[in-house]
Amino acid sequence: MSETSITITGGRLVDPASGIDGPFDLFIEDGIIRAVEASLAKKRATRRIDATKKIVTPGWIDLHTHLREPGLEYKETIATAVAAAVAGGITTVCAMPNTLPVNDTRAVTELILERARACGKARVFPVGAVTKGQAGKELTEMGDLFDAGCVAFSDDGRPVENSAILRRAMEYAKIFDAPVIDHCEDLSLSEGGVMFEGAVSVALGLTGIPAAAESIMVARDIALAEMTGARTHLAHISTAASVHLIREAKRRGVPVTAETCPHYFTLTDERLRNFDTNAKMKPPLASDHDRAEIRRGLADGTIDAIATDHAPHAAHEKEQTFNDAPFGIIGLQTALPLSIRLIDEGLLTWPQMIEKWTAAPARILNRPIGRLAVGDPADVTIIDPSATWTVTETTLLSKSKNSPFLGWTLTGRATAVIVGGRVIESSTST
Repeated sequence: MSETSITITGGRLVDPASGIDGPFDLFIEDGIIRAVEASLAKKRATRRIDATKKIVTPGWIDLHTHLREPGLEYKETIATAVAAAVAGGITTVCAMPNTLPVNDTRAVTELILERARACGKARVFPVGAVTKGQAGKELTEMGDLFDAGCVAFSDDGRPVENSAILRRAMEYAKIFDAPVIDHCEDLSLSEGGVMFEGAVSVALGLTGIPAAAESIMVARDIALAEMTGARTHLAHISTAASVHLIREAKRRGVPVTAETCPHYFTLTDERLRNFDTNAKMKPPLASDHDRAEIRRGLADGTIDAIATDHAPHAAHEKEQTFNDAPFGIIGLQTALPLSIRLIDEGLLTWPQMIEKWTAAPARILNRPIGRLAVGDPADVTIIDPSATWTVTETTLLSKSKNSPFLGWTLTGRATAVIVGGRVIESSTST
């Protein structure tokens, strides 16, 4: 018997990549899934986890996080981010490159990986910048970044405005079969805007960002993906027009994928009537019509994945006037219960929801994770779907607390997370 063996028994195993949904047990040894069987109760292991009345899934993958390290550690560190991630059931986070310095060189990529390994919690997959300094003018050494460990390329949170440069980036990334992730925003349309343009922005006297600021760039990116044949991933989709464009592109076979975030299928611009800067984000919370189309896009598969766009900011930054406060919210711990709401409301089944956090992100990244077949790495998330907890500054492990869900009581939480065969303890409390 291995010194590092685990059995997980009594749970409902939901693994969309393997087509499994039912009462199956798992046996893990030396960091690898060794058996998936109807009953492993008699299997000897050094550790046994009772998952009765719980959901056992592949480890969740967050395609879109901002870890802030290096350079912005007063907002978040890799250590605090991965602690929040595993508390939220997330075993892999993709780290966007808008750090200081920008992740546009091998040295920064290697630094992020080294510090993540030292934390010993969630896996961290760096995303390399498309252009040097995210300035949109000169391509990075994308091949060197890929070799150093970057899994994708993006200038998030700025779009690559120059279409010729983005075309070249797509052609370059195609060599490595790596996705280009674009933040879809026409900066000339969004300039000066602080919330979604509509009836609420007019009522509040705030400058709005029109829906077309997103959809125009979605259309541009789809056209470039169709021209180059490169895998193109559209980040944090928030509007109905964008969903319609992506749906039609997929019908034509364009290699485009898309994500949305829990706040876009949960909240609308009505949330801003009290000028709460913790609900200020980009793209902004949109109308109820847009939220409904985002939900339809999730249900019919137009939107492939859910991601957090976890964007921590220090309290003193969010405590400014609404116009001056930065865009962005945290989301690593609230994503799971908010996603479970889609099941409770009848929009998605458990396998459909879990796929958007596991198999779909793994396909987008082209990585052999997000599944629990024999021989796969043992990344596992165990969920108690009935556990209730209240979102407070104490229960949130992120260094920053800028969540629009503070004070909400949510249902569903991760009770255990396994990364590479290691059970990762969480210090979160209820």
